Amino acid sequence: MPRQDAAASEATPSPGDPTAAPPRTPATQEPSPTPPRTQTPTPTTPATPTTPPTPLAVCVGESMAVLLPDRAGPLESVENFRLAVGGAESNVAGALTALGVPSAWISRVGDDGFGRRLLGELTTRGVDVSAVAVDPHRPTGVYLKEVGGTTGDRHDLGPGRSRLHYHRRGSAAAALSPELLDDPTAARLLAEARLLHLSGITAALSDDCLALLRTLLAERRPGRLVSFDLNWRPALWRDRDLSVLPPLLDAADLLLLGADEAEAAFGTGDPHALRRLFPSPATVVVKDEARLVTAIGRDGTTVAEPALTVEVVEATGAGDAFAAGYLAGTVRGLDQRRRLRLGHLSAACALTTHGDQAELPPDPVVDALLEASPEAWAATRVSADGIVSPALPAAPTSTDASPTDPPPLSPPRSPATDYAHRSSPVAPGGGAPDPRPAATPALGAP
Repeated sequence: MPRQDAAASEATPSPGDPTAAPPRTPATQEPSPTPPRTQTPTPTTPATPTTPPTPLAVCVGESMAVLLPDRAGPLESVENFRLAVGGAESNVAGALTALGVPSAWISRVGDDGFGRRLLGELTTRGVDVSAVAVDPHRPTGVYLKEVGGTTGDRHDLGPGRSRLHYHRRGSAAAALSPELLDDPTAARLLAEARLLHLSGITAALSDDCLALLRTLLAERRPGRLVSFDLNWRPALWRDRDLSVLPPLLDAADLLLLGADEAEAAFGTGDPHALRRLFPSPATVVVKDEARLVTAIGRDGTTVAEPALTVEVVEATGAGDAFAAGYLAGTVRGLDQRRRLRLGHLSAACALTTHGDQAELPPDPVVDALLEASPEAWAATRVSADGIVSPALPAAPTSTDASPTDPPPLSPPRSPATDYAHRSSPVAPGGGAPDPRPAATPALGAP
């Protein structure tokens, strides 16, 4: 359970380094049929409640309530909004959990309905929120999403485009500070984590938040990797000193940058120029929107992987989804190319849905795509209807079964479990499967 603050105080986390995959969760058994009324049921021993796995990853930063419009078009034309939640670091935590990496989110929320909604949804997604502080004096931040359409209104953003309108000044999360490390629950989570994920958003919220990031980045711990996503938000930096940002990025072990964001913040989006600008991280990953992602090691080793072709439903959220996929691949010890591919696949799924949740395909599909040849990867197409790829096996046809055979007993397929049945008839690439728990719905992210 989150802790209740007695006053409007602060909170804090620290850095890390992961390598091994978490143990596979045992499959849940089907319940036995109910015995007839004339029989006495055999007494059974109540199941022992399972202890949630210790988080391998800890993500620190603000999340907010999200108001999603009921229609596309400018805000003044919207009649109703649906309540959801969103935020870069909590989105990454949720997506990591969905990818089989137990994760915690550390932050502050207001003692209000929006804060309770945030905690409830993240708990449902399996994220540990035990170190989240509830502030009785500051509110939970809120933002509204505006979705472009084809209304013809001059203020309409246009199809496939969206804009976020933030109301976060003076929020509970803006009171995060190095005092977070004094909280025993937060200190324990940070001490046990193999991955600590931070972003530039937190540095822009307040001086106390900036001090927290500096403290976390200065505290190096063996066996823990610190990842840092620029997450450039120019509106947040309008009244703040941008010169504080580069030293934060250079203090991380793994740096994630959008090429367009880096161009706006630092004057260049070129991967090799950014590698020179930030020489300290072990790896700098530069995302060139829908084209290419490049990972460059400290020794200059470069691996680049093209993005998948996606029929975009909504662009918001792909960055956090990519980060979660790439980080999950890092925790599992995948090689650089497979880490990039898992990031691309996570981002592609986020692009094909509205809101802040994206559903990944099942393990066999993910494994086949990670092992695909460059040609098969380039030919893969992702849409809201599924994934079509020469790397995936063909769906069985009606001629495969005898007319006298009974129909197979299988549950109805969800969109996620149907991906492989929309693929081209080419065998998957070779390679050992990635040992991990089955994927569950992952988050997208604003």
